Amino acid sequence: MAVTIRIPTTLRPLTGGRPEVEVEAGTVADALSALNAAHPGFSERILDEAGSLRRFVNVFVSDDDVRFLDGLATIVPDDGTVSIVPAVAGG
Repeated sequence: MAVTIRIPTTLRPLTGGRPEVEVEAGTVADALSALNAAHPGFSERILDEAGSLRRFVNVFVSDDDVRFLDGLATIVPDDGTVSIVPAVAGG
C-alpha cells in the first residue's frame, strides 16, 4: 500500500529537502523501515536501541498519535499519511 510520510524540517536533509516521501507499507514499522531503506539515517534518529520510538519523537497516522493506538504495529490505511513530529519543549 502506498503511504505518505511527512518529514519534519529538521530531518529533511536526509531526504534531500523533500517534505514528504512515499513508501509501500502496511504498518508504521513498515513505513519507517522503508523510509530508512530509501533514506539511510532515519532509524537512529527516530528509534531507540530497543527499536521503540524515541521519547521526544511523536508519530501520527492521520491525526492519531500511534502511542495511543498500536504503536509501531499501527495499521496505515492505503493512501494514508504518517507524520513524524519532534516534540518541542519550552519554558
